[in-house]
Amino acid sequence: MTAPVKGPASYFPSIEAKYGRPVAEWQELIRTSPLTKHMELVAWLKTEHSLGHGHANALVAHTLAAGKAA
Repeated sequence: MTAPVKGPASYFPSIEAKYGRPVAEWQELIRTSPLTKHMELVAWLKTEHSLGHGHANALVAHTLAAGKAA
């Protein structure tokens, strides 16, 4: 039996369903952005891509934790 997903990744299914893009695409946008600070990236996703705060925060947190160059 698989343990339930916790943390930022728990938002991924709803992000994909709501915004119609795979999480890998969002992560690539974050990694290639010239912005580097967490809240700058969150604000950018909210204003330029109309993501909600929680979804943007989850994507940025997970992507930065994995390493921006990953």
